[in-house]
Amino acid sequence: MPENSSKPKVLVADDERVIADTLAMILNQSGFEARAVYSGEKALELAATFVPDMLISDVIMADLNGIDAAIQLRASPKPAASAKTASTSSSMNTSQGATSAYSANPESTFSTSTWISTSSPNNP
Repeated sequence: MPENSSKPKVLVADDERVIADTLAMILNQSGFEARAVYSGEKALELAATFVPDMLISDVIMADLNGIDAAIQLRASPKPAASAKTASTSSSMNTSQGATSAYSANPESTFSTSTWISTSSPNNP
């Protein structure tokens, strides 16, 4: 079955597997092509072949945090179009310029979809 390249590609990185898998499932059901990984390092590995339009990442992860993963993805030859980070920490400093948007864990499917839609590369 050929891959539908017209769907926006979203890479979800979170060390909490349930969160990553659930968000990827919601995104897939909402018309995105989403893949879940469980670490910042795995996000970088998959991004090399998947080439996402957007990264949605937890900030606080053991191996490579979400901010550093976003910085490295943006610096790669095939960068993600935009990077989103989410964290339960309200004191996260995002002044490094790695992210296009920041949200402290969107509360619902609706707010997550709205947040993604309104801050996607097609809606500056």
